[in-house]
Amino acid sequence: MSSLGSFLDLTTKVSVEWKPLMHVFDLKNGYTPAKSNQKYWLDGTIPWFRMEDIRSNGRILNDSIQHINSNAVKSGKLFSANSIIMATSATIGEHALITVPHISNQRFTNLNLKKEYADKLDIKYVFYFCYVLSIWCKNNLILGNFAAVDMAGFKKFPFPIPPLEIQIEIVRILDTFTELTAELTAELTARKKQYVYYRDKLLTFEEGEVEWKAMGEFGKFVRGSGLQKSDLMDKGIGCIHYGQIYTFYGNHAYNTKSFVSQSAAMKLRKAQKGDIVIATTSENIEDVCKSLVWLGEDEICVSGETYIFKHDQNPKYIAYYLQTPTFFDFKIRNRTGTKVIRVHGDKLSEFKIPLPPLAEQARIVAILDKFDTLTTSITEGLPREIELRKKQNEYYRNLLLTFPKDNAQP
Repeated sequence: MSSLGSFLDLTTKVSVEWKPLMHVFDLKNGYTPAKSNQKYWLDGTIPWFRMEDIRSNGRILNDSIQHINSNAVKSGKLFSANSIIMATSATIGEHALITVPHISNQRFTNLNLKKEYADKLDIKYVFYFCYVLSIWCKNNLILGNFAAVDMAGFKKFPFPIPPLEIQIEIVRILDTFTELTAELTAELTARKKQYVYYRDKLLTFEEGEVEWKAMGEFGKFVRGSGLQKSDLMDKGIGCIHYGQIYTFYGNHAYNTKSFVSQSAAMKLRKAQKGDIVIATTSENIEDVCKSLVWLGEDEICVSGETYIFKHDQNPKYIAYYLQTPTFFDFKIRNRTGTKVIRVHGDKLSEFKIPLPPLAEQARIVAILDKFDTLTTSITEGLPREIELRKKQNEYYRNLLLTFPKDNAQP
């Protein structure tokens, strides 16, 4: 192609075949073999993918962190190599191209090309178009007890099939943009590892050095109340649905993404400035009990599947400690459920936290906030530059993957 501009002009004129997602792909749900059954996990060689694999190793994967053995495979059938996993619950829309036969956990839906479309679609093109599908997923949720994609609509999602040569050129262009961010992302990953090292070092205390208290001794847990999708509005009183803690928020927030009416707010529990909102339900042990410090001046409503922790300590200090390996081990010991994992408030109240004087807590928080800014802020340093690159990639990806419906084939 002579230029990006001329190629983009060409994409507005090509004839595109549109098919419902379920016509193009075999859709299968992932699952988690029983952890209590050692014969499923001992000497495992079959990749078993979780969200942690995407977070740690990117979106094109040829191996997983954890493995299962053949005893754990339902009906003896693996998900095919060169297929897509798409998160349709919890961290909605995250996806990856898996290049080897595998299994994934239950938060993912596997998209495997049907035989009749194997020669019509380049799998890397499918991978890139899943960014578009991801946006649709985030905007089409069922907000019940557990946030999940509207799967009836998901199956009917219109998937575009342009000529193969167009797909290949789209992949070439988007690969080029993607490579431009790889070096920056690698450096950011190194900084995040540095942050984890210093966080754990700052939050490790010798025996007798500081006072340790169970969370129930210096605060109380208030269980969140029901929040329905029908309650959400474009403006009104701020609210946080527990699923948004995983999807939209970092360690703290001054503003909410969603709102409810005055009448809906009357029935909901509220968090005040300095409270910590903890999401106590997830599909994996890594995410469960993710915490959010509310720092806004106005009180906000919170949904069920959360606890509001009201306390007299530095809220960021407590939230940072809830990221440590010590708390991760506590979650493992005190979780309930397998497919849906919970940690109940009565157990959280027993978790002991080292409590140095408030001035020392503030000093530790100031240091960790700087690392948090370096590794997560979109207004400074590497994160800002990567975010700008991502926006550029997203801009061109949207241009390249937007096809006119008036040229559609049935």
